[in-house]
Amino acid sequence: MKYNELNTDFILKDISFEIKGGEKIGVVGRTGAGKSSLIQVLFRMTEISKGSIVIDGIDIKKVGLQFLRSSIAIIPQTAFSFVGTIRHNLDPIGKQSDDELLEVLKEVNLLNKIKSIKGGLDHVIAFKQATFSVGQKQLLCLARAILRKAKIVVLDEATANVDFDTDQFVQQKIKEKFKDCTILTVAHRLSTIIDYDKILVLDKGKIVEFDHPFKLLVKSEEDVTITS
Repeated sequence: MKYNELNTDFILKDISFEIKGGEKIGVVGRTGAGKSSLIQVLFRMTEISKGSIVIDGIDIKKVGLQFLRSSIAIIPQTAFSFVGTIRHNLDPIGKQSDDELLEVLKEVNLLNKIKSIKGGLDHVIAFKQATFSVGQKQLLCLARAILRKAKIVVLDEATANVDFDTDQFVQQKIKEKFKDCTILTVAHRLSTIIDYDKILVLDKGKIVEFDHPFKLLVKSEEDVTITS
């Protein structure tokens, strides 16, 4: 993948790997390794120049963008909210009942906050209005992902900008609510992915490792030379 055809170098190069249904995959690498680019091509925010991305035997280029993106839930690094009601933020296409919305808000510890706001679910969020803290916005994104009921969930360093307690709460909820889902997590903290099925290590747009965390840990220890 390259960001425009004028670039001579590919951002992602010779990427080839398979994720089984229900596996939890952590993605790590230095800044510029290609972690965010991998997510962009999965959502077709940037089209790949060569090769294909296949989900359940279907090339994602052959399905509509709306269908593709609605089939994959994402909890981003920078929590965001739309201009509109809290109801619209949780359920943009209006599929869920009030009871379902209130239940998911209870799940993510936001129900009391919503009840304290004038208008409740119909309270309008504006860009310049500080209705929610950064941590609460991330919980709102978590609630949105839970409601989506997608089989594939992407976490783009989802707890990098929140405090430790919120991080722990979000990670626990992810384990509970998405235990049967395929998860792809761009990791900021090693503790987030240490119990995952595999770790994908990227460097300069290429895969350098793809294995179980324990095997990678053992290998890294074997590579250390101790001198005195």
